[in-house]
Amino acid sequence: MELKEYQIKVIDKLKEYLSALDESRKEYLEFLEFKPNLAKFANFPKEAWNKSVGNIYHSNENGIGEPLAELYLKVPTGGGKTLLACHSIDLINKIYLKRQTGLVLWIMPTSQIYRQTILNLKNREHPYRQVLDISSGGRVLIKEKTDNFNRLDVEENLVILMLMLPSANRQNKETLKIFQDSGEFTDFFPDEDNYELNSKLIKKISNLDCFTSLGIEDEQFAGITNLNQPKTSLGNTLRLLKPIIIIDEGHKAYSVNARNTIRNFNPSIIIELSATPPKQTNKLVEITGKELNEEEMIKLDIHLTNKTSFDWKDTILCSIEKRNNLEKTAENYEQNTGINIRPINLIQVERTGKDQREGKFIHSEEVKSFLIKKCNIPEEHIAIKSSDKDDIEGIDLLDKDCPIRYIITKHALQEGWDCPFAYILTILTNPSSQTGITQLIGRILRQPFAQKTKIKELDECYVYTFRQNAANLVKGIKSNLESEGLGDIAGRISIDSDDDSISDVLKENIMQYRDKFKQFEGKIYLPKFVIQEKESWRDVNFEADILSQIDYENLEIDTLLEISLSNIRKQEQELIIGLSDEESELVKEKGRFEKSGRLKINESFLTRQILDIIPNPWIGMKLGQKVIKLFIDQYDNETVSSNFVFIIEKLKKQLEKERDKAAEKVFKQLVIEKKLHFFLITDKGGFKIPPRIKVYSNKQLIRDDNTLIQRSLFDIVPEENINELEKSVAIYLDQQEKLLWWYRNMSKQDYHIQGWKRNKIYPDFIAAEVNSDDKTDYGNVYVLETKGLHLKNEDTKYKQDVFALCNELGIKKAWKELDLDFPDKKMQFQVIFEDEWKSKINKIFG
Repeated sequence: MELKEYQIKVIDKLKEYLSALDESRKEYLEFLEFKPNLAKFANFPKEAWNKSVGNIYHSNENGIGEPLAELYLKVPTGGGKTLLACHSIDLINKIYLKRQTGLVLWIMPTSQIYRQTILNLKNREHPYRQVLDISSGGRVLIKEKTDNFNRLDVEENLVILMLMLPSANRQNKETLKIFQDSGEFTDFFPDEDNYELNSKLIKKISNLDCFTSLGIEDEQFAGITNLNQPKTSLGNTLRLLKPIIIIDEGHKAYSVNARNTIRNFNPSIIIELSATPPKQTNKLVEITGKELNEEEMIKLDIHLTNKTSFDWKDTILCSIEKRNNLEKTAENYEQNTGINIRPINLIQVERTGKDQREGKFIHSEEVKSFLIKKCNIPEEHIAIKSSDKDDIEGIDLLDKDCPIRYIITKHALQEGWDCPFAYILTILTNPSSQTGITQLIGRILRQPFAQKTKIKELDECYVYTFRQNAANLVKGIKSNLESEGLGDIAGRISIDSDDDSISDVLKENIMQYRDKFKQFEGKIYLPKFVIQEKESWRDVNFEADILSQIDYENLEIDTLLEISLSNIRKQEQELIIGLSDEESELVKEKGRFEKSGRLKINESFLTRQILDIIPNPWIGMKLGQKVIKLFIDQYDNETVSSNFVFIIEKLKKQLEKERDKAAEKVFKQLVIEKKLHFFLITDKGGFKIPPRIKVYSNKQLIRDDNTLIQRSLFDIVPEENINELEKSVAIYLDQQEKLLWWYRNMSKQDYHIQGWKRNKIYPDFIAAEVNSDDKTDYGNVYVLETKGLHLKNEDTKYKQDVFALCNELGIKKAWKELDLDFPDKKMQFQVIFEDEWKSKINKIFG
C-alpha cells in the first residue's frame, strides 16, 4: 500500500528519533557498565529527544526503573493509525532493537476496535499484515490473551499479542487471569526447585509477582511459602520479554491504574496513537485534518440541516430523500468509472433495547418500522447495530452485493467502526436529551477508497437533526471533531438553520478580487503540462501517459549484487515429546534436533511485496525470479533464503529508484517529441485563477504592524489555512514595493504541476511584480514553493528539478504564440527554504 505524504512524514520523524535513541542507548549501556550506581541519572530517551525533536520531554520509567521511551503519534480519525502502528513496529525492530522477531503487546480500548484490528492482522492479504510479514520475513503469530505461546515462538517469530485495555487495567490483580499463575508459560521460567536461578531472575526483574510475596495466599497454592518462586503468569512473561507496546487510542489509557500496569510490563518502548493526546505526553508528530483532506482521506464540507418540525419523521424523510439523490449520483459515477459507492444513512436513536420501548423515547424498532411501512424501504436495506443486536456483524458493507443502506444505532458505532460509504448522519435524539448527540460525526467523514470523486455531492457529508439549538449543535460537532483530531477543519460546516445564535463557528466567506485588481479577473492563466489529442488538450494522466510507457521488465536490478548477504543462519530446535517408559513420569523428551530457521524462498510472496511499484503481476513475478537467480548464482540457496527479507527490502528500494528514473526519462522524451507541452490553456482543461473562492474563516491575515494585508490578489486571506513559515513569507511579500499582487495557492484544489512522479506539485504562492512600463499592470510572474529546513529531502530535489524544467521551457515559450488574451509575461518557478526566503524575495523584488 502506497503511503500518503503525511504518513511518510510520521515515519520519517519516527526514524529520526529511533536513530537518535539507538545512539543514546549505546552511550547509556557503556555508562551502565562502568558506573552502574549512577545509571539512574542517565536518561537516554530524553537525550535522544533533545537531539532529534527538541521540545519538552516528559520522562518515564518501566517497572524495573529503566528509562522508558514513550512516544505519541497524533493522527486524526481516518488517518490510518493501524497502518502506521505496523510500520512503527518494523522501524523499532530494525533501527532500535536490531531484530525481526520478539513480542509486541498491542492494547486496544474497545471491543469494536479489537475485533476489527485482529481480523485485519490475521488476513494475510490485508496491507497491515503484509507490512508485518515483510518486516518479519513472513513469521508473524497473532495471539490473544487466552492463547499460549512459548520461548521458541518468540525467538523465531514476531508475536503480536492483542489485549483489551480493561485486561491491562489492573485493579484487583489477583482476580485477573493475566496475572494469575496458569502453568502455561513455564517455558520462560526456571524449574520450581531451582531456587538459585529463581532468585537471580527475581533480582534481575524485580517486579515479578511471586507466591505470597505480597502476603496474599491463593487457595490453589495454600501451604506454599517459597518467596523465590515467580508465578508463571502471562503478566510475568510480559515483564521478562520487555515487549514493544502499541496503544491504540492512547488517551483512553491515562488512568493511574492503566498507566502503572502498562509500564510495569517493562516495555522496551511504548508507541501511542491517538487523535487527542493528553497533556504531559511526548508528542513526536502531529497530523492535522487539513493534511488528511489534502490527501483525499476525508469528506468535506459537512452540511448540517436543522429541521424546525416537532416530528422526527420529517427529519428522517428529508435524510431519506438526500440519500436517494446521492445514490442516483453514485450510480452515474459508477457508469463512468466502474467504481461502486452505495451511500449509507446512519440513524442515531435514543433507545435500542428490547425492554426500552417507552413512548417518550425514539426507539430503533420504531424507526425501522417507519422506514419499512411508511417509506417503502425493503427490510434487507436496514440494519440495527446495538449492544444486544448486531445486524452488520461479519458483513462486508463495501461489497457491491451488500444491500444495507440504513444503519440504526445509539452509541454502538461511536468509535472503531469505519465504513466510507456512510454519508449521512440522521440524529433523532430528543432536543432535551443530554446524550452525546454528535458523537457519531467521525463515522461519516471517511472518503471512499481514499480518493475524491471530483463530484461535489459524493465528496461531502451530511448531518440532519430536528429542533436542536443550532449554536449548541455546532459547538457539539466542533467538540467532537476536536476529539477526532480534526479541530482544524471544524470551520468546514455548512449550516441550514434560521438560528442566529451561532457565533463561534467559522463563517463562510466569498473571496473576490480586490477592486484595484478587478481588471485581471478571469485573465490570469498559469501554464501546465498537457497532452494534445486531435484538436484539444488534456491534463497529463500519470498512469496512462507516464507509467504505462515504462519498460518494467528491463529495469536495472543487477546492481543489487553490490550488497553483501549475511552468512549467519538462524537455527530453530524441534523437540519430540512422547510417553515415558518410567512409572515416575508420564511423558519425557524423546529427542531434539536443529533445523534451519530461514524463511523459504517464495516467489509469490516476493511478487506481492512489489506490486505497488510494478503494476503488472506477471512482470513482477519475472523480476522476482530474476533477482532470486542473480543471488543464487552468486551465493547458495541457504544464504539467499536466510537473507530473503533483506533482499526484498533492497529490491523495493531499487525498483522505486529505477521506476522514478524511467518515469523521468519517459516524461522528458515526450517533451522532446512534442507530445507533452508546457502550455497556457484558456479553454476547458486549462487553469486560471478563479474570480471567486469560498472559504471558512473568522480571522484574516494581517501584517506585523497590525495593519491589513494590502497586496493580496483577493480581498480576504484566511489565517486559518496557513502555517507559520507561509505566514511569514506572505506578510513579507505584502510589504514589497515592487510587487503588484500575490496569491496564496491552495493545496490539492488550486494550481498544480504534474511532473514525473505521481503526486502533483501544489506551489504555495504566485506573485507578480509591477510592470516597469505600466504601474497598474504586472510584469513577470513568480511561482514559489516554500520548504522548512527539516523538509530538505529527495522530494524537495524532485520539485527543484521539475521547476528547473518549467523555467527552461518557459524561457523558450512566447505565450502570445497561442493567441491568448494574456500579455507576454515571463514566468519563473522557485523553491525557497526557511533559511533563505528573505534573501530570495529581496533578490526578486529588491
